[in-house]
Amino acid sequence: MSPTSSSDVLIRKLQTISDIREAEIGVLKSIPIQEKDFLANHDLVREGDQPVYSFVVLEGLIGSTKYTGEGKRQITSFFVAGDIPDLHGLHLSVMDCNFSTLTPARVGFMRHDALRNICDQHPRIATAFWRSTLIDAAIYREWVTNVGRREAYTRMAHILCELISRMRSVGRIEDHVADIPITQAALGDALGLSTVHVNRMLQELRREGLIATTGSRVHARDWAGLKRAGDFDTTYLHQKNPAD
Repeated sequence: MSPTSSSDVLIRKLQTISDIREAEIGVLKSIPIQEKDFLANHDLVREGDQPVYSFVVLEGLIGSTKYTGEGKRQITSFFVAGDIPDLHGLHLSVMDCNFSTLTPARVGFMRHDALRNICDQHPRIATAFWRSTLIDAAIYREWVTNVGRREAYTRMAHILCELISRMRSVGRIEDHVADIPITQAALGDALGLSTVHVNRMLQELRREGLIATTGSRVHARDWAGLKRAGDFDTTYLHQKNPAD
């Protein structure tokens, strides 16, 4: 993948949430992006780090994670292609969580000084970045609600709806079929469920005809039904043109 196509991944994501003009597109294409490939379960950024780069997800799935004193993991967000998970590192000097690959992934690193210069000179890009971090916070609020107040069945349906909606918005999937090669253990760490409970909830969704799975491939066979089951509303994703 060339640096230009890396920029295109970022641009497409920003266009789904903000008004980006041709002038800004040219500036975004000029950002130096250093690409790297990683296997699953690799820490890209660790709690306590003081990074001088932020990264954009180009392929794969990234999770923000926290660990208890006993070493138990809680995944607090998923990030898909086009997302900049640690963009807040521009203004917070110390990372307060880990960012880890949940699947094999390709990411593009962008220097903070280059991003700051662009934001200083191009207010519309700064606004788009700011909006992106606000949406990350909205997703986080939804996740707190999901884990804290929804039943396990609803949690599972909701997270599948979110992943499918976010992947569709950036052109990573068509219709309602997604390749989601994350482990049931990772899903459990995101939903506050045991691996056994995750398996049961997926079986129930399949049994009711809402989804079909083949390996890591998930097909929302009854999209409207899956959204009802997951108490899912796209408002919190703040997409300009949400796909139904």
